Amino acid sequence: MPLPRQDDEVAIAAAGVVKRFGEVQALAGVDLEVTRGTVLALLGPNGAGKTTLVRILTTLLTPDAGTASVVGLDVVRDAARLRSRIGLAGQYAAIDENLTGLENLTMVGRLYGTSRAAAKARGRELLARFDLVEAGGRAASTYSGGMRRRLDLAAALVAEPPVLFLDEPTTGLDPRSRIGLWETIESLVAEGTTVLLTTQYLDEADRLANAIAVIDHGSVIAQGTSDELKDRVGGERVEVALETADDGAAAERALAPMSEDAPAVRDATVAVTVRSRDGVIVEAVRRLSDAGVGVADINVRRPTLDDVFLSLTGHAAEVDGNAPGGVDGDASGGVDGDASGEAP
Repeated sequence: MPLPRQDDEVAIAAAGVVKRFGEVQALAGVDLEVTRGTVLALLGPNGAGKTTLVRILTTLLTPDAGTASVVGLDVVRDAARLRSRIGLAGQYAAIDENLTGLENLTMVGRLYGTSRAAAKARGRELLARFDLVEAGGRAASTYSGGMRRRLDLAAALVAEPPVLFLDEPTTGLDPRSRIGLWETIESLVAEGTTVLLTTQYLDEADRLANAIAVIDHGSVIAQGTSDELKDRVGGERVEVALETADDGAAAERALAPMSEDAPAVRDATVAVTVRSRDGVIVEAVRRLSDAGVGVADINVRRPTLDDVFLSLTGHAAEVDGNAPGGVDGDASGGVDGDASGEAP
C-alpha cells in the first residue's frame, strides 16, 4: 500500500492501518488525515482503538498493515527522525516524582541531546509558561493532579515539536484543571501546533476540535466537524418531561405524527426529532393535551455530540477513565493501556 498522501497542509496521515494483538483486532483499517495547525479529536469509548492508533503514530507500535506518516515522515521507516518532531502526553503523567519540576524538564532536554545549560533554560521557560515557577524547585511527588498533568505536557513540549499527541489528557482532572488545560491546548494551536487529541469527553471534543473522528471497534465510523456530525443525527429535538412515566406510551402515540422517526421514550421523558422549530412546542403541547398527557416541562434543542455518539455506536460514550477497556486505554494496563510521556 502506498504512503498516505502528504502535502504542506497535512500533518498526520494514516491509510488502512491495522493492528492485532493475538486474536484481538485493535485497529481494522483506519484512514484519517489531520490538517496542520488544527485539532483532530479522536472520539470513542474505552476499547475502541484510540490509544493503539496514537502509539502507532508516535512510533511506539508497528502496524501490521497499512501506512502512516507524521510531518511527511513514515512512522516505521523514519521512526528515529520522527521522534524529535513530535510530543506525547498521556492519561497518566509520566514524570519522575523524586525529581523536581525543573529537574524533570532538564532531564527530558538532555535525552533530546541538548546541553545541560540549554536544557535547564528551556525547562525554566516551560515552568513559566505552565504557571509552575513557584513549584519548580519542589519534588513532583508534592504536585496536585492538575500540576502533574501540566508538567507532563511541558515535558512533551521540550523539543518544541510541531505535532502534539494528547491521549485522554484530562482524565481524572477536576473541572477547573480541565478548563485550564483546554486553554493551554488552544494557545498552542493558535501558535501553529497540530494536535491529535483522544478523548471520551464529548464536551472536550466539542470545544477543542476543528474536526472529529469517531472510532469504535477499531474502525473510524464517522468524520467531520462537530456541526457536520450533529447534522447527521437529524433536525431539532423536542424533549418533553412528563408528569408521570405512566403516560409514556400515550405521549409516544401523540407525538409520533410530528416526525418520520419514532419518538424515543425513557422513563418520564419523551424526545422526538423534528425538521423545523417553528411552532413545534405549541403543536406538541396541543397533541399531548388532547391525549390527556400531563407535561412537566418541554424544550427544543439541537442534537449534541452525545446524540451523535449514541446514534453512531448504539451506546452512550463512557466517561469513566477506570472502566474496563479490553484492548485500549484501560487503567488496568491491558494490551493497550496508558501511552504516557513524551515520545522517546
